[in-house]
Amino acid sequence: MLYDSYEFQRSMLSGASAMASFGADMLSHPANPFSYLGGGTVIASALQVFAHANASRGKPEFGLHHTTIDGREVAVREEVVLRRPFGQLKRFVREGVTGGPKLLIVAPMSGHYATLLRGTVERMLPSADVYVTDWRDARSVPLGDGRFDLDDYIDYLIAFLETMGENAGEGGTHMLAVCQPSVPCYAAVALMSADRNPCRPKTLTLMGGPVDTREAPTAVNTLATERPHSWFEQNVIATVPGNYPGAGRKVYPGFLQLAGFMSMNLGNHMISHFEMYKHLVQGDGESADASKAFYEEYRSVCDMTAEFYLQTIETVFQTHALPKGEMTHRGRPVDPAAITDVALLAIEGERDDISGLGQTKAALTLATHLPEDKKRYFMAEGAGHYGIFNGSKWRDTIAPVVEQWIAANA
Repeated sequence: MLYDSYEFQRSMLSGASAMASFGADMLSHPANPFSYLGGGTVIASALQVFAHANASRGKPEFGLHHTTIDGREVAVREEVVLRRPFGQLKRFVREGVTGGPKLLIVAPMSGHYATLLRGTVERMLPSADVYVTDWRDARSVPLGDGRFDLDDYIDYLIAFLETMGENAGEGGTHMLAVCQPSVPCYAAVALMSADRNPCRPKTLTLMGGPVDTREAPTAVNTLATERPHSWFEQNVIATVPGNYPGAGRKVYPGFLQLAGFMSMNLGNHMISHFEMYKHLVQGDGESADASKAFYEEYRSVCDMTAEFYLQTIETVFQTHALPKGEMTHRGRPVDPAAITDVALLAIEGERDDISGLGQTKAALTLATHLPEDKKRYFMAEGAGHYGIFNGSKWRDTIAPVVEQWIAANA
């Protein structure tokens, strides 16, 4: 009923959004005399904000068609290297460019599409052969394709690294995990190291990830621990309606995840929309478009399988299995001490309200058999969670640290 109720509300708001957009265009059209009066602009701006906030959204595009390397513009195209039911390995091919380190950017499976990392990919394109985990919306995966849980997530990561290949040429293969995938990426590297898998990456960079959520707990951690596992199973899991390919699949809906994130900083979001409205009234379309672009991506959400969500809640947030040495993968212990030659870089944001300071840094302590010169910690001053991987702090301060670490360990 939860999903059905949402779909009904969404269809109603979608129609209202279309009508508001039409009204805004009509009121602001140059041929309409009312558009030259103050009242017309005010009403049109309000309608535009409403229309944008309630418009239906699908999966965004990366839209990265070129990059600049050594002052030369290079064309970029997307290529699917490996396709699996719940996600694909996507490569951003730089036309005419060969060599360089291969970088697997692991996007979070936490309610948003991989395009949330558009800025991350864009910044690394000049210096690396970039791949990204392009996860699918669970409501689009037919029941016949089976389950997908945290163990499967780790299997996918290992398969992606193996696809990128042993002895991956100049610079080798490297992995960068943004937020949620820090734990499965760390587990995958530990398992591959224990097996001496020749396709294990040379470096693993963890950015704002919940490796040990006992350190500086945030509101997200508190929500996950103050309720029993059964509460999540009974209250936030829904069934995909019949109008989607994944009809009948149990999921944690993306719209619930979005509602949770919005409510955490509701005041800031309200101020942002009011600022957008003021920019529109003042005719500052460039500033208004910047806000629209952010929320266009932020509100584009997707579902997670129920088994993945529930297993992550239990393993990462409730039992703290990895830092306590109790995490397993298909019954096999995940031992961080097995990591002996994969260089680890832990990056945290000073103002991160999703993964508190110390949660990612814990990964360095857990790797007890990794030499100290293969470990590095970097705290980005003034950076919040989103700012770790997008925006000016990421481009100008954090990305150079990642590039230097990759180069030093290639």
